[in-house]
Amino acid sequence: MPYRKRTEMAKRLAAAREAQERKRLEGPAPEYPADLPGLRREVIVRDHDFANVEYRFELWRTNRVDCYKLVCDGNMIAERVGWARALEIIRKGFVRVRAV
Repeated sequence: MPYRKRTEMAKRLAAAREAQERKRLEGPAPEYPADLPGLRREVIVRDHDFANVEYRFELWRTNRVDCYKLVCDGNMIAERVGWARALEIIRKGFVRVRAV
């Protein structure tokens, strides 16, 4: 008797699965998050040390939610970076100025 068929329990489990699926289909549709825009963030840096220069860093959407394509004044800097790494790249892009 070790291989006895469990038909009664199989019927109950199948009925429970069907009821759960029916309940899911009859309920309201799930709300999906809105599509993200192409240009996700923009950082504008005005440098007053060596003339009034403005740099525009654009962070574009990639195939991951938490990553960006970093573009500076039309030139791509990095293909896919996170927010912290993007800020690090921006910070390291400027030279240190000697204190007077």
